[in-house]
Amino acid sequence: MTDLPTPDPATTLQLAREVIRTEVGALQALAERLDEAFHAAVMCILQAKGRVVVTGIGKSALIAQKIVSTFNSTGTRALFMHAADAVHGDLGMISRSDVLMVLSHSGETAEFKMFLPLVRGTVPIIGVVGNVRSYVAQQADYVIDARIAREACPNNLAPTTSTAVQLAIGDAMAVVMAHYRRFTAEDFARVHPGGMLGKRLLLKVGDIYPQNPRPQSHPDDPMPEVIVTISSHRLGATAVVDEEGKLIGIITDGDLRRMIEKHRDFSRLRARDVMTPNPQAVRPEQRAEEAMQLFAEHKITQLPVVDAAGRYLGILHIHDLHREGF
Repeated sequence: MTDLPTPDPATTLQLAREVIRTEVGALQALAERLDEAFHAAVMCILQAKGRVVVTGIGKSALIAQKIVSTFNSTGTRALFMHAADAVHGDLGMISRSDVLMVLSHSGETAEFKMFLPLVRGTVPIIGVVGNVRSYVAQQADYVIDARIAREACPNNLAPTTSTAVQLAIGDAMAVVMAHYRRFTAEDFARVHPGGMLGKRLLLKVGDIYPQNPRPQSHPDDPMPEVIVTISSHRLGATAVVDEEGKLIGIITDGDLRRMIEKHRDFSRLRARDVMTPNPQAVRPEQRAEEAMQLFAEHKITQLPVVDAAGRYLGILHIHDLHREGF
C-alpha cells in the first residue's frame, strides 16, 4: 500500500480553494452563456398542464432528485424518474401533459438511447447536457448548455463541477418559475408546514398573544395604580387606552425606572405623564416572525396587539416567541 502524504493545513486549503474556484468559474461561465433556450424551456414548463419529470443516472440522478424537491417546494409540480428504472416500467409515470427534463453530462448514456425515442413527440423534452452535439441534445426539444472546462476532481473524472452546474440550472429554473407564478412566502409556508421553517412562516401573532393577561390603564390613572397593574400581570408593561379602547401609549418597566430616577414623589403623576405615546404595535394577522423583527429593530420586549381600528387587544412578549423557538 502506498504511503499517504501527511496532511498539512496549507495543502488542504489550497486544494479546497482550487475546487471552489473551478466550480465558481464554471458557474460564472454558465451565467454568461444562458440564452433563449433557457427561457423557452421555462415557458414550456409554465404552460404545461402536467408535471416536470426529471431524470438522470449516477450523480446526475441525485441532482435530479434535488431539483425535483426544489421545484415542488416553490410551486412547480415535479417528480423524479431514474433513467435505469425508466426502461423497466417507470416510463408509465409520464403522461402526455408532462414535460421531461433530462440531466446528462455526456449526453450519450445507454439508458437514454433506449427510452428517449419512446417518448419523443409524446412529451416535450428539455436536455441539460454537457455536450450540445450529443444524442440527448439531438433528441431534446430544448437544449440547455451545461458544458464545463473541467471537473474539479484532480483526475478530471469525478462529477463535481458538472453536477454543480446542473444544480445551479435547476435552482435558476425553480426561482424564475416561482417569480412568474407569483409564489409568495405564504405559498411556501403551505408546502413547508413542519419544523421551524414552517413555524416561522405560518405562526401568527394571533396564535400566541391570547394566552397572556391583558393589562391596561387609562391616561388619568395614578401611577401607584399603574405600578400595581404592571406588577400583577407579569408582562412588564401595561397598555394605555382611551375611552374607546384605542391604544394611545404603553408604560413598561423601563419607563418606571426612568420615572423613579426623575421623580422622588411620583404619587401625583398620571399614566399620561409617563407613557410612551404611539408605541410600536402589531396586528393579530401578522406573522410572528415580523413581530420578532420589530423586537430586534426597536430593542423592545413587549408589543401591544391592536385590531384594524387601533383598538387594544393584548400584549405579545418577546419570551412568547422564545418559547416558540424563535
